[in-house]
Amino acid sequence: MKIANKTILITGANRGIGAALVEEALRRGAKRVYAGTRKPLVHSDRRVTPLTLDVTNAEQIRAAGEKVEALDILINNAGVSPFDDLGDRRVLEQQLAVNLFGPYQVTQALLPLLTRSRGAIVNVLSLSSLAAVPFSPAYSISKAAAFSLSQSQRTLLADRGISVHRVLPGPVDTDMTRGLDIPKASPESVARAILDGVDKGEEEIFPDPMSESVAEGWRSGSVKALERQFAAYLQTKPAEA
Repeated sequence: MKIANKTILITGANRGIGAALVEEALRRGAKRVYAGTRKPLVHSDRRVTPLTLDVTNAEQIRAAGEKVEALDILINNAGVSPFDDLGDRRVLEQQLAVNLFGPYQVTQALLPLLTRSRGAIVNVLSLSSLAAVPFSPAYSISKAAAFSLSQSQRTLLADRGISVHRVLPGPVDTDMTRGLDIPKASPESVARAILDGVDKGEEEIFPDPMSESVAEGWRSGSVKALERQFAAYLQTKPAEA
């Protein structure tokens, strides 16, 4: 799935990785970029079509589905990441609403267009999908759930010709990590690596030095092998009466 001449929708496109993805897609020759944001967005490039899109707002998701005329690549990037200690259920519910049900609902609304184009879904997750970050457990839980969602989508949508890519970045220099004194990748370098991974058809994309350090172990590990084994079970499922 090459980016040139493709139509792309990016959620959370107003800042951080999302804004960098918009610019990188344009640089690679995207035909149209739908930029989904909660607040109005103005962009100088005529190829960018702003969409008011809060991924927790069912009406805005429905309206976006009606406005988008064609779609080759959906990038579910919108997310939130507060610090918490699992002491408040409302924080966990908010994380699940944005980081799990948000991409699920957006994908479902745009699935007919992606089926028509035999397109791609790119879910921007986190290394915390694989190992929980202790100071942000609700975020880690929601991303782990979205990781599993992506795996299920990959298997279930394969017969429609839709590919599903999971992005597993480590710390990125965005508003989410502003208070963390740790090495961070730039949003621009992460955006380049994400679209490189889509170009190459990588199922899991490790877009920065920290995530790349675990990439080979993941790709050749027993958990990835188990995923493929479980995916094959779909071929043996008996037909419903």
